[in-house]
Amino acid sequence: MDLFEYMRNTNMEKESPLAARLRPKTLDEVVGQQHIIGKDKLLYRAIKADKLSSIIFYGPPGTGKTTLAKVIANTTSAEFTQINATSAGKKDMEEVVAKAKDMQGMYGKKTILFIDEIHRFNKGQQDYLLPFVEDGTVILIGATTENPYFEVNGALISRSIVFELKPLSMEDIKVLLKRAVYDTERGMGAYEAEIDEDALDFLADLSGGDARHALNAVELGIMTTQRSKDGKIHVTAEVAQECIQKRVLRYDKAGDSHYDTISAFIKSMRGSDPDAAVYYLARMLAAGESVTFIARRIMICASEDVGNADPDAIQVAVSASLAAERIGMPEAQIILAQAAVYVACAPKSNAAVEAIGKAADTVAKTGNLPVPVHLQDAHYKGAAKLGYGIGYKYAHDYPNHYVKQQYLPYELNGKEFYKPSGNGYEAKIREHMAKIKKEAELNEHKEEG
Repeated sequence: MDLFEYMRNTNMEKESPLAARLRPKTLDEVVGQQHIIGKDKLLYRAIKADKLSSIIFYGPPGTGKTTLAKVIANTTSAEFTQINATSAGKKDMEEVVAKAKDMQGMYGKKTILFIDEIHRFNKGQQDYLLPFVEDGTVILIGATTENPYFEVNGALISRSIVFELKPLSMEDIKVLLKRAVYDTERGMGAYEAEIDEDALDFLADLSGGDARHALNAVELGIMTTQRSKDGKIHVTAEVAQECIQKRVLRYDKAGDSHYDTISAFIKSMRGSDPDAAVYYLARMLAAGESVTFIARRIMICASEDVGNADPDAIQVAVSASLAAERIGMPEAQIILAQAAVYVACAPKSNAAVEAIGKAADTVAKTGNLPVPVHLQDAHYKGAAKLGYGIGYKYAHDYPNHYVKQQYLPYELNGKEFYKPSGNGYEAKIREHMAKIKKEAELNEHKEEG
């Protein structure tokens, strides 16, 4: 590196955003993610020993994926190359692979290839990398905000270790904010700013675990706030509120958060917690989730988790779906909330789910067993000659409109699939079924006597 290049890099670093300047250079400077970089953890030991295999960092923005890759670059003896999947093409990868082969052949030196936003590579691009990852030409470090098990080639996943990064805690964010305000070398200590404790709490809370978002806010606060009479810049809660404006919603309709949030929504309705149900509903609506998609999930829950414990639940859900689609937002949120709360508060039964599951399993194991002859269709010429329909008992001709006869295939005689629960209306169903069966047996005994 010549003097000109050194000065250029130094000036670029000084002009870089605060979040970039504060990026840790060593493992000891990294804040958070102790579940993967604690001193007794695999990743920590692998980095320290310079024995890294291919890995994929997965987590929300601002949690340290690129930071950890840079730390590895600073500590490893391997050649480190970085590309971004949003702009790189196959030609870029071919150049990296060719150079990696040269480094390995001429100097016996490994190459680490860091691919930011690896989920943006298409299947063909990911397939191209596979043989070079497999034979060790490159050690892959991929970073993605999307669940890699959905978005990354399964073959690449199987040859990598996936490390999930969590949103930083409020305490982690506060440590970084203090470092940003008071560090004189890479932070903004030269500005002689001070940050109030309530401002720290506010920014740490509203950043949503995204360190970059919090650091950008405090940088903006310091750069735009007038000095007080004491000559210092005071970052108060009011200043922080102006700079961060709005909580970041951690939700991507095409990504993992989408599945996490809808899962929490369904499980809250199933768990009879209307407060949690409307909370997750509000989160989805605020993130722009489709009204149709939400309504569909409510309908499924009404049948799957409420079922015949409250047969009106599916009616409420279907009506809400139709009304919400016809009316649209913002009023549709009221209709969806009504339906979600109804389903959440309704008595629960998964007896119908259990019934179809057991029946499907039986069908898979036994195949198409013969339908009892007396139940077979007799509405065509010649059916009687085959014996079809003969001996069938018409239920409405009997007390309680019920008569005992063989409905299941004979091979499944006595098999039970649907067992009504004791909740809600299903308690009445269970009582009714027990009553009509008992009376039918008594009538049968009377006839025999």
